Amino acid sequence: MGLGVGRAAVVKRRSLGRAGAAFLVAAGLVLTGACGGDSGSEGGGGDDLTVGVLLPGGGASRFGQFDRPLIEKRLKELCPGCPAATVAATAEPAVQRQQLDAMITRGVDVLIVAAVDPKALRSSVEAADRADIPVVAYDRLAQGPISGYVTFDGDTVGRLQAEELLKAMGDKADSGQIVMMNGAATDPNAGWYKRGALAVLEGEVKIGKSYDTVGWRPENGYVNMSGAISALGAENIDGVLAANDSLAGAVVSALNASAVRPLPPVTGQDADLAAIQRIVQGSQHMTIYKPFEPAADAAAEMAVALGRGEEVDSIATGTVDSPTDENIPAVLLPSVAVTVDNIEETLVKDGMYTIDQICTPKLRPACDKAGLTP
Repeated sequence: MGLGVGRAAVVKRRSLGRAGAAFLVAAGLVLTGACGGDSGSEGGGGDDLTVGVLLPGGGASRFGQFDRPLIEKRLKELCPGCPAATVAATAEPAVQRQQLDAMITRGVDVLIVAAVDPKALRSSVEAADRADIPVVAYDRLAQGPISGYVTFDGDTVGRLQAEELLKAMGDKADSGQIVMMNGAATDPNAGWYKRGALAVLEGEVKIGKSYDTVGWRPENGYVNMSGAISALGAENIDGVLAANDSLAGAVVSALNASAVRPLPPVTGQDADLAAIQRIVQGSQHMTIYKPFEPAADAAAEMAVALGRGEEVDSIATGTVDSPTDENIPAVLLPSVAVTVDNIEETLVKDGMYTIDQICTPKLRPACDKAGLTP
């Protein structure tokens, strides 16, 4: 979800005509098997194609719940005879580097990598290049020789968050004060979101405190938000731009722990189920919905094409530059702002969640008020 580390990456766009070709990140997944062609062919030419996939999270994370199963599904469609073997996802850069190196040693034909730390993974990406293994960057643009990139336009994400926050602040948007709970400084996406948000916020509101949350960890966000409340005073915080839903949850917890009432509007990203329930409840104002299926499809298409020795220009919608490479074929996908007013027409309509999943018995009155009925 981001471009560049230490400098803004350059995005060169084509039309979004093939934005539906997407790519999914499976939790350290390796698929091995026949992907078309004659059974006597060597790997990489079409047969016995092996795709290694590395994710920065599994289980209850967005990557575990959505990206992984979607990538697995699309790769199976493209390679019907490929059995899947999965490796545990990790949030630790050193562990991910070891996993990637192990896949290189194993001799995979192509890699799909959502980097935990794009800069720290550079040496392994360079090792893959020396072994003639193309790397498709997913969600986050790893440094080094990348052959393709699939993500959601981070500038749009940040702008949507900021615009919705200002709307929710109402009259206070003219002279109010906010806290920015940004993502990790090691994640280029975090800087991308921040730049997009600041393009909207600067000159409109005062930014009382701004934090780059180490590791995107909610516990760090909680500590930061508690510090902001102590430093600024609860009554002087008119809104919080939280970069994703995990941080939004930490922000809301810190506000509740300090008995802040009424709660200021809080933004988010990723459309986590807990966040949607907070939106229905009224403790979080909005989130960013990124339709993961088109992203998963594009990544899988890129990976299979590269594994077969084909170009990916027909899949890409533009190119990006990283701090280490230029003109990387890329698919940049759009996002949608979700508030209580459009949950049904976005998330429910797309099949991401059912109303029954969102509306627990405890939330039934709030769901009825929001018009969310089975």
